[in-house]
Amino acid sequence: QVQLVESGGGSVQAGGSLRLSCVASGYTYRRYCMGWFRQAPGKERELVTVIEASGATYYADSVKGRFTISEDSAKNTLFLQMNSLKSEDTAMYYCAAGSSSACGTNRYRYNYWGQGTQVTVSS
Repeated sequence: QVQLVESGGGSVQAGGSLRLSCVASGYTYRRYCMGWFRQAPGKERELVTVIEASGATYYADSVKGRFTISEDSAKNTLFLQMNSLKSEDTAMYYCAAGSSSACGTNRYRYNYWGQGTQVTVSS
């Protein structure tokens, strides 16, 4: 059974940084695409960044240059380093994994989801 467990969310002032972690279990880590999505109240869940099995990455325009996706394959852990946070980054952040090596940016291609971790940025 695939499990994704996020941690690292919290409250921070604008301009600050947070690092999210996602520990994966129940499948062969990094044979498949993984990513981070977020959902603010009243809004659709949206892509933040994804990494494919090849190592290719995609970022939403709104986070380019501020957020970085990385991983520790030995620990089956995916990270999201978030710098220069803005109030509009406030959302629930979800780790996701797909059943393919290349899922792209379409959230419907991601089959497995964590429970989410809340990020709140105050201005």
